[in-house]
Amino acid sequence: MDELLTISPGMPSSSRKNITAVITRFGQRLMGFIRQRVGSEADAEDILQDVWYQLTTTVDTEPIEQISGWLFAVARNKIVDRYRKKRPESLDMLLQSGGGNGPDIAGILLDESANPETANLRALFWKALQEALEELPEEQRIVFEWHELSGLSFKEIAELTGENVNTLISRKRYAVIHLRERLLTLYHEIIEN
Repeated sequence: MDELLTISPGMPSSSRKNITAVITRFGQRLMGFIRQRVGSEADAEDILQDVWYQLTTTVDTEPIEQISGWLFAVARNKIVDRYRKKRPESLDMLLQSGGGNGPDIAGILLDESANPETANLRALFWKALQEALEELPEEQRIVFEWHELSGLSFKEIAELTGENVNTLISRKRYAVIHLRERLLTLYHEIIEN
């Protein structure tokens, strides 16, 4: 039954209804499929959004005859792309220490104790992060801040900026690479003390 659902271009109103039906029909199964193959819920949600985005752009240009097979193939490809790029995706990855040999930076930042040393390290980190963010091109900085610090999804950012989701993901990738390099200096200063 899944394979009989066809979405074709040139049917503007019924095409949108079909997309809604596809999302309703396959959303939970597809999310379960993706969730089993990626490391975090946020990654799974981003990949699912990418699949839905590709569905909406593809349906306007070509027919999709075997929708379930197409959806799962696109999801699989998005998962493979994410692993192949092996890019740091989030602030959490910026905070990971080098192989467990140094301090737990994430633990230090989240420690709410009144320890003056921890408070000083927290202040140093946020200052270094702010300085590194200011060095970024505006487009990269905005995507990083909105996605990581404000919690907006790439889809929401795309709606706000009018940019393609893949463009936003790429901009964030470059921002994370820069931030990681800059914060590595702070990390080395911490482990040397």
